[in-house]
Amino acid sequence: MAIEIPKALSIAGSDSGGGAGIQADLKTFAALGVHGLTAVTAITVQNTLGVKEIFPIPPNVVGHQMEAVIEDIGVDAAKTGMLYDPGTIKVVSQFVSKKGFPLVVDPVLASSTGDSLRKNGYLEALRESLIPIATVVTPNAIEASFLSGFKVRNLEEAKRAAKVIASLGPKAVVVKGGHLEETKAIDVLYFNGELILFEGERIPSTTTHGSGCVYSASIAAELAKGRSIEEAVRIAKDFTTRALCYGLPLGAGPGPVNPMVHLFQEAERWQVIRSLREALRILEARPEVANLVPEVQSNLVMATSYARSVEDVAGIPGRIVRLKDGIKASGDPDFGVSKHVARTVLTAMRYDPSVKSGMNIRFSEDILRVCRELGLTESSYDRRLEPESIKRKEGATTQWGAEEAIKKIGRVPDIIYHLGDWGKEPLITVLGKDAKHVAMKVLWIAEGLRSQRRS
Repeated sequence: MAIEIPKALSIAGSDSGGGAGIQADLKTFAALGVHGLTAVTAITVQNTLGVKEIFPIPPNVVGHQMEAVIEDIGVDAAKTGMLYDPGTIKVVSQFVSKKGFPLVVDPVLASSTGDSLRKNGYLEALRESLIPIATVVTPNAIEASFLSGFKVRNLEEAKRAAKVIASLGPKAVVVKGGHLEETKAIDVLYFNGELILFEGERIPSTTTHGSGCVYSASIAAELAKGRSIEEAVRIAKDFTTRALCYGLPLGAGPGPVNPMVHLFQEAERWQVIRSLREALRILEARPEVANLVPEVQSNLVMATSYARSVEDVAGIPGRIVRLKDGIKASGDPDFGVSKHVARTVLTAMRYDPSVKSGMNIRFSEDILRVCRELGLTESSYDRRLEPESIKRKEGATTQWGAEEAIKKIGRVPDIIYHLGDWGKEPLITVLGKDAKHVAMKVLWIAEGLRSQRRS
């Protein structure tokens, strides 16, 4: 039985800098498991500093490209980006109307550096020919202002603009929140007469080039898979946010977003699990490690390089327990099962991205002395000085403590410890580049403690 491969078509310009246009669309399609097709509308000469030249492809050639891919390969959904020429808009609208596949219209008017990407008559052709047949239209606040006829600056104006643009005929409109004067990045979807808000954090990034292309391409990719409009927009919001978070600092201007981070993240998750299993085998083979397990038991965790929350950090469900003759993991490593040690590692990663793993062990003066004899760098924090606002917030203590310890010495140390508080056990967290690196440090400490007791 043949595998059904979803196919999405990008009808857009080529970006010589590789950050936007068909280049961004194809990377997005691939990252989301969709085969990408293209109909190139223009060749641009550009880099992160701006667009130097534009060479439009004749509208009939754009049409021939679309015909060629659909007559042989087929199209499950398409998106438009930079169309540039009103003639191209006419060709595309006629083709899509005849073929009937879902269409996402990204009404590109200018580049991220402010360069115009349209000829005279473009906006009128967009409003009259293409938007009416669109499945989803994805303007940012600036584009929404042009299409709606009034300034779009805040959430309420975005809601109003979405309704006005929807009156032109598309099934759905998403006014993106990146340019709105709001503390959060809130996207407004107007669909079936209802407003649906997609709230996300505002990313303070200079690597934003191609974000609109990635957003519309990810919606098209999900529609090609058969997802509903609301599902597709929800996935696109999360996908684009992650691409923004891990943008590529290339060139002297706004660097490109990174749609491939989705694939890198998924691939690395398996490497993290494998690293944890290997580290556990090392620790479980050495009985002396049991002397380091605290009353609350231990956990060994490792984050992916792109970790943003505890869901991106793997650990041991049920923790690592002390036995009569050693230690044993209570379960197989999995993501999202550790909170306290995971938050310590996430905090450390903000200061040193190479530190991705950690394990908590018990505190004693003897163990601290061994750490010092081994030459491990150290820092500490005092839980008694923890602000009341932090104490009241679930899971905030370890993050606050790790930050205090790191700031104290100006870098991420090998170990962070605290002396406990009322009802709280003193602990040491051993940090390292990966799970095996941490396991080896823990073994050194365990061996050092055993030697100290024998002498």
